[in-house]
Amino acid sequence: MKNISGYSKLSKEQKIDWLVKNYLHEDEQAKHELISYWHQDLETQKTLDEFSENTITNYFFPFSVAPNFLINGEWYCMPMAIEESSVVAAMSNAAKFWSERGGFKTEIIGTTKIGQVHFLYQGDIAKLKADFPQIKAQLLEGSKYITYNMEQRGGGVLDMELIDMTQHEPGYFQLKVSFETCDSMGANFINTCLEEYATSLKETVGKNPEYGIVKIIMSIVSNYTPQSLARATVSCKVEELGNFGAITAQEFAEKFRMAVKIAEVDPHRATTHNKGIYNGVDAVIIATGNDFRAVEACGHTYAARNGSYASLTHCKVENGIFTFWIDLPLAVGTVGGLTQLHPLVKRSMQILGNPDAKQLMQICAVAGLAQNFAALRALTTVGIQQGHMKMHLLNILKHYDATEEEKEYALEYFKDKVVSFTTTRVMLEQYRSAKKEVK
Repeated sequence: MKNISGYSKLSKEQKIDWLVKNYLHEDEQAKHELISYWHQDLETQKTLDEFSENTITNYFFPFSVAPNFLINGEWYCMPMAIEESSVVAAMSNAAKFWSERGGFKTEIIGTTKIGQVHFLYQGDIAKLKADFPQIKAQLLEGSKYITYNMEQRGGGVLDMELIDMTQHEPGYFQLKVSFETCDSMGANFINTCLEEYATSLKETVGKNPEYGIVKIIMSIVSNYTPQSLARATVSCKVEELGNFGAITAQEFAEKFRMAVKIAEVDPHRATTHNKGIYNGVDAVIIATGNDFRAVEACGHTYAARNGSYASLTHCKVENGIFTFWIDLPLAVGTVGGLTQLHPLVKRSMQILGNPDAKQLMQICAVAGLAQNFAALRALTTVGIQQGHMKMHLLNILKHYDATEEEKEYALEYFKDKVVSFTTTRVMLEQYRSAKKEVK
């Protein structure tokens, strides 16, 4: 192990050679593996390399689709980038289930995004507050050269507020600015505006002896967007849910409602519940070249907005009607970023019918609701392991180099048995031994 100066200036081949020599025990197979994942098309590889820093190869994720999503009367095929096959299977099952019961209904509740200028102020607070309307007008006017193009597209700055945070720290204030960024996620636009406001604030207020001293701490977009919200809903008569083995439709509806209620009141359950939601959401977010870290961070904060971490989905059974819905905060874009650069992101957008940002928000909300429905249906009927462990079994079988014939036998063998590495190994040993005896 050793350190290095100027690593970023090395060629990709040199970076790999250094890594193999110093961290991979001069393993030529490791070098071969890293190079083997390069794209055959040099221009495409150059594009991929430029997405990040110190790139040495590509990391492959399965790119799957879940068909048969009926959303607001239109059919969709959902692109998903995820390594867990049970998620795609669950999404597909949920899509088919609800396509036969009216499909998913969606709406946009809001699209407002937030940015903040954090600063310390030493001076006449009362005067700062009293004069803020004039200061605000000056700041907004001074940013017109930045906001013009966005305004032409129907977006721009919606409002600016002065927030007194001195109860937390002496002299601490915020400029809280709300934005409409149309089809872009908007982080770069927002941050550019905020830095302009910070500079102007320092000049307008800090250099005026009537006010006092302004010290800018930072200017940054917030990934918490509770006013950029999409809702997805499914609903049908209870009897239309059908039976689930020995469980009647009514029993299922009540168990399902209770499962959601538990996630609304118990943070331990809510964490796993919401993680399942993001199994679906993240897969679509990644496939469409959006920032899944920002989306998740926002969702988890939103889930705790009332003081305790809780479910993002909700359910009611009233007057014989089963209703299940999600309100999901989302900041996504269909222009900018990777959307026009990554080849598979472009294909994902095509598969979805080239949606605008509002449509993509609704699609992502549907993905979360569908995944959650599939998980809760399994949990309240056959148990989560049946579907999940089938997929896990296939991975275990790959570990033991099982043949197609052995995989077929294993899937049948484990229909009513517990799956583990040990039970799979023992099953394979017995099967292979029996085959040898026959020969």
